[in-house]
Amino acid sequence: MIRTTTDFVKAFRAARRVSTPLIAVRTPDPASSVQLVLSTLNGACDETAALQWDAIRGLVGVNEAGKRQASAILGETDGTFVGPDAVLAIGEKLSEDSILFLANAHRYYGDAAVAQGVWNLRDLYKARGCMLVLLTTSSASLPEELGQDVLVLDEPLPSIRELERIVQETAEAGEMSPLSATDMQRAVDALIGLAAFPAEQVVAMSLSKQGLDAEQLWERKRQIIEQAPGLKIWRGGETFEDIGGCENAKSFLRAILAGTDPPRVIVFLDEIEKAFAGTGTDLSGVKTEMTGTMLTWMQDNEADGLIFIGPPGAAKSAVAKATGNTAGIPTIAFDLGAMQSSLVGGSGERLRSALKVVDAVSQGRALFIATCNSIASLPPELRRRALMSCASSTITARASRTTGRGRISHTSE
Repeated sequence: MIRTTTDFVKAFRAARRVSTPLIAVRTPDPASSVQLVLSTLNGACDETAALQWDAIRGLVGVNEAGKRQASAILGETDGTFVGPDAVLAIGEKLSEDSILFLANAHRYYGDAAVAQGVWNLRDLYKARGCMLVLLTTSSASLPEELGQDVLVLDEPLPSIRELERIVQETAEAGEMSPLSATDMQRAVDALIGLAAFPAEQVVAMSLSKQGLDAEQLWERKRQIIEQAPGLKIWRGGETFEDIGGCENAKSFLRAILAGTDPPRVIVFLDEIEKAFAGTGTDLSGVKTEMTGTMLTWMQDNEADGLIFIGPPGAAKSAVAKATGNTAGIPTIAFDLGAMQSSLVGGSGERLRSALKVVDAVSQGRALFIATCNSIASLPPELRRRALMSCASSTITARASRTTGRGRISHTSE
């Protein structure tokens, strides 16, 4: 599994070494991917022709050898008038060992001519040592026609060390004094989940002679998270100190937050039994697909979590929402209903994209907290998987709630 940039570079070099002709690179930053690919060429970078096509600039050379190749292929033709299907046909004319990048390739997967053009290059590029690199978004899926012929590589987001380097270099470029260890940790925590370019930009905007503006860093992160349909950052300010009672639940959560690997993100699923209602019975199959996607992800990522079970008014949601603020980490509201799409396959793709965002910003350390009024209403497979992953973390509560001066009085059994 590709976890770091080094892993990505090694995987690409291995593919290049065996003349893999078709590669899809799923990336949050296509420009970074192009530079990483060029870095794998080492001393052959100047001699290897690298070309790129996008919808605005058309076919252009990425390096000097690529520019010469583009001029030789296009002649007097303006490269901006070359479409994706045409550039794939032109790609047959590339010299040996060349690399052709296709930007936003997922936008053209539905075009039969593009899918056929990609497939036509497979054997030809294999023989010539050429490579077609399809640059796509992180959640894009290959069409069925190309699934067996294209190698998929995921470019990871910057690691903690890479983010530290970005912060340090940005501070040095701005002639700032070195950040303290505490400020560096705060900056990195806020930047986890961002690609290199936006991370560098937001750091530059958040540094001043007065020091680091951590709140501005977090605001940029909130914007990135909320771009995914169904994900929202909970912006309330309540903590455990604002909730009376619920001592067992709060003590258990405090122990988790103070553990050796504390969570970086709280993921809140409100009334989970309603979110998954219809699994196995909906005629469209959308809810069943989303349930399967969620179950697979939970299993593969060994997700940690809790389910708060109880009647309405038992402070289940209040405790869940207060957990993030108590720990000083973000709470992401996970709304499955908002992820549903009218397009076939769109709901599952949105869910997978949301889960990738959660994994990116948490670095595999997300704590899922779900509320449930009736555990019997959950689909059996989800109930079993959730309870197994929560392992004695399920809390059943019966309570009476009274409010006064912003506090919640609660008793649990």
